[in-house]
Amino acid sequence: MELIEAIKSRKSIRGYKSTPVPKEILAEILEIATRAPSSLNTQPWEFTVLGGGVLDDLKNALEQQFLARAEPYPDFRPESLMPLTGIYRRRQVELAIELYQLLGISREDKEKRDQWMLKQLRAFDAPNVIIVSLDEAISSSPIAMFNLGAVTQTIALLAVNFGLGTCIQGALVYYPDIVRRITGIPQSKKLATGIAIGYPDWDFPANKLQSTREPLANIVTWRGI
Repeated sequence: MELIEAIKSRKSIRGYKSTPVPKEILAEILEIATRAPSSLNTQPWEFTVLGGGVLDDLKNALEQQFLARAEPYPDFRPESLMPLTGIYRRRQVELAIELYQLLGISREDKEKRDQWMLKQLRAFDAPNVIIVSLDEAISSSPIAMFNLGAVTQTIALLAVNFGLGTCIQGALVYYPDIVRRITGIPQSKKLATGIAIGYPDWDFPANKLQSTREPLANIVTWRGI
């Protein structure tokens, strides 16, 4: 697939077939993705790839945390846990309204909203998950986090080339101690995000969602050109 087509067609996939992704394909995606930009060639990224019983254990544990109403305590606090204002809040609300309409979830239906949150914590039923982490020694560097964003985006684009879908999910690392215990990730590693990855179930309603983007005129200032 051409790069431009992959960029235009990539979107968050929230429903997957149960077929696991072959290890060889996951390894190829990650190997190519490490060519992502890296400040001073620090390559701060590390990956833990999950599937099978280990992933099932993690999904069940995260689900139990939510059902117990445990307060999330991620290593890095994502926007989803912060109060947004202004245009950022508007974009968030517009996306949620469109998504919930596709899913048939009303604003007042707390039970269905909770079920949807549980599905998120189960990686939208994806057969594989990639946990992206970095060493504590470099975790306070904003540039290192920028590098992790670059490699995560590269993984998402490469997945399209292999007929796969992804969803970048901060929720998968909301409870880092649980993730470390089940996956064996050392305490010295900080968990940045999770990536659900698998073959899309195109019949799942949420996969029809295509989020909007601001017109270029609203976000670009031209000077001397």
